[in-house]
Amino acid sequence: MQSLCVFCGANFNGDPVLKQAIEQLAEVMVSRDIALVFGGGRVGVMGLLADAVLSSGGKAIGVIPQFLMDKEVGHTWLTELHIVETMHQRKQMMSDLCDGIMMLPGGFGTLEEFFEVLTWLQLGLHQKPIGVLNINGFYDFLLKQMDVMVEQRFLKPTNRELVITSADAIELVNMMADFKAHPDDVWFKDRNLT
Repeated sequence: MQSLCVFCGANFNGDPVLKQAIEQLAEVMVSRDIALVFGGGRVGVMGLLADAVLSSGGKAIGVIPQFLMDKEVGHTWLTELHIVETMHQRKQMMSDLCDGIMMLPGGFGTLEEFFEVLTWLQLGLHQKPIGVLNINGFYDFLLKQMDVMVEQRFLKPTNRELVITSADAIELVNMMADFKAHPDDVWFKDRNLT
């Protein structure tokens, strides 16, 4: 991977374990010359990660809509900053600029971004690895819900396996680097869409 898009919160809860994971992720990205692609904010987990990457000599590429720049939450010390009009354009550009996607703790926006690009992968619209850095079990219930979707036959096991998960940043980056996508051709055939 040459670039990694990270979806994460515009808030930070002060958890020292999360802060350590952010610093570890930044360290492994810089050591492997992986550029950060993110939402362009200077606040919360976003800001902490961008600052950690930049302070270690790495590249940080932000994508932010104008209305958030107008609220003065944009990070202005980045390698590159792209200002777009809409949230959808932001997600599309972030996806276009990266080779892999990772989710760290965050709120509604983080989940919305994650599930859209995950759906794109399920449908074969891209073949990029998608990882969840599950710090302190933050996403345990979300991952369990995905298992329930499989148990209730609303999600195929092969699609559940598209979500790569670890509590360790180095392990997650390694797992993502080894990922090989297989679009769900059966999904289309079952519905006579091909």
